[in-house]
Amino acid sequence: MESQEQRMDDVEEKFRMYFDLLLKWNQKMNLTSITDWDEVRIKHFEDSLLPQYTSTWKAQMTSKRRVVDIGSGAGFPGIPLAILFPAHRYTLVDSLQKRVGFLEMVAKELQLHTVEVVHARAEDVGQSQEYRGKFDVALSRAVAKVNVLAEYLAPLVRSDGFVCMYKGPSVQEELDESEKALSVLNLRLVECSQMELSAGMGERRILWFQRHGQIAKRYPRRAGIPSKEPIS
Repeated sequence: MESQEQRMDDVEEKFRMYFDLLLKWNQKMNLTSITDWDEVRIKHFEDSLLPQYTSTWKAQMTSKRRVVDIGSGAGFPGIPLAILFPAHRYTLVDSLQKRVGFLEMVAKELQLHTVEVVHARAEDVGQSQEYRGKFDVALSRAVAKVNVLAEYLAPLVRSDGFVCMYKGPSVQEELDESEKALSVLNLRLVECSQMELSAGMGERRILWFQRHGQIAKRYPRRAGIPSKEPIS
């Protein structure tokens, strides 16, 4: 049986491999403007893993869960979560084929067998019979405002499932603007945790919403509409 020490050595090795692949591919395509190891470790890796410290994560992620990461980009937060919590199943969604190719390569090189990568827009995934209502948790980092993200994420989780958003310290204004969207999409805010990154590199708010009941089939609306005309 693998010891805890061996397990953490493997985790550390995978994060180092991920960093090396990120820098290598970043020379060919724009994945991140941050290339220093300490900054990547904190601003990308540590940041991606913040939900583990929230009450909702601790209560809901004790057994195998199905998780979707919308707008995964360079793999944040899905890849770091898959490295540290490999028991869960992860679906990483991105609309750009080049980024999808990068994510597929990372999953293969790091032997992340619980990760699948999907090339699609969030709106199309949310209307797909294969994915709509199939996830326990839908999350997204640095993609859009709360009212837009709600429309992307809510249709993907089962009834009583959870939506997790990574936000900055001034999120209250977004929440105030999102009251109707949250109501229409049957999302209720259940936790807003204030987090600080190491070395004073920033603050985060990790927002957890729980879905209650059904969502009208018209949501998410067709590609491009949620961001142009948020529910208000």
